[in-house]
Amino acid sequence: MKKLNKKISVGILGATGMVGQRFVCLLKDHPWFTVTYVAASRKSSGKTYEQAVKGRWSQKESIPKDVGEFIVGSIEDDLDTISQKCSFVFSAIDADKDFIKKIEEAYAKAGLPVISNNSAHRWTSDIPMIMPEINPHHLDIIPIQKKNRGWTTGFIVTKPNCSIQSYAPLLFAWRNFQPQKVIVSTYQAISGASKTFNSWPEMVDNVIPYIGGEEEKSEREPKKIFGKINKIKKGGFVFKNIPKISANCVRVPVADGHMATINIKFKKKVSKEKLIKSLKNFNNPLDIFKLPSAPKAFLTYFKEPDRPQTKLDRDLYNGMGISVGRIRVDPVLGWKCVALSHNTIRGAAGGSVLTAELLVKKGYIK
Repeated sequence: MKKLNKKISVGILGATGMVGQRFVCLLKDHPWFTVTYVAASRKSSGKTYEQAVKGRWSQKESIPKDVGEFIVGSIEDDLDTISQKCSFVFSAIDADKDFIKKIEEAYAKAGLPVISNNSAHRWTSDIPMIMPEINPHHLDIIPIQKKNRGWTTGFIVTKPNCSIQSYAPLLFAWRNFQPQKVIVSTYQAISGASKTFNSWPEMVDNVIPYIGGEEEKSEREPKKIFGKINKIKKGGFVFKNIPKISANCVRVPVADGHMATINIKFKKKVSKEKLIKSLKNFNNPLDIFKLPSAPKAFLTYFKEPDRPQTKLDRDLYNGMGISVGRIRVDPVLGWKCVALSHNTIRGAAGGSVLTAELLVKKGYIK
């Protein structure tokens, strides 16, 4: 692909929520993309963006001045306007799944590519769920998706849940050793529930051992990500059911960053040295594209016994790197370790921006 002569116009659906705000900040100085429209619920439409997020701006940095002055559109009522002002949209809508499906499909039908941060379409048979470093080839289903639905330039791509970002990459990096059984426990930040300590004071000095739907997502989503496209007839995916994953998902009093402890049984015999080497020598399929949001290293191993730490390491490579540490023998399954990812950057908005960059390089977004 030739060098971009001008920036690509982007819309953000659900722009006033926590993930929408993260999109606004990440795209502020993006070399390829520029935000030209923001949309939210009817309650926020008609206000300036700064007015719409007043009292609930959750980001450390200030609202970008130009975006703060935008008039917020309605995701339901302003489809024609958004279609004229944007080349594609990011979806961070916080609503009922059926409503989200309806809205995202309407935008795709109108000719806009939709990169969704939502779970609504993750299990739709012809819609890919992308972790760019793991399954970029799943984008090959887009032409099938468009043919199935009679769409021209529009399509939908989703990203997986933030809870799996810390451990799915490790299982993929170690796939040659054939992981068979995995027990994972995730310790998830409150921003994963779109909360801050100001809005959720009950989380201070507290741990909640339940997050609705998270364990099911954590156990199921890798099956699709590690699977392959079924190109027969109308497409779909053949899921990979090994390794079997058992997940425990816990909410902890941390602002950002999802940590995971992972216990793994491999079919093949392996050493600690080989596990670490596989992380360091990970063959990243994105390296050839030089994408702006791609981290210098996808996987980083820490030798120190007390790393990774949430506060120290969640922002590794601007929040897009995965941290790994404490690889050691497990007396029950064989091996265990700790991993960390930033949930609202790598696990949400940043992962979606990286996917959009890949879509540009592959020619799906013009």
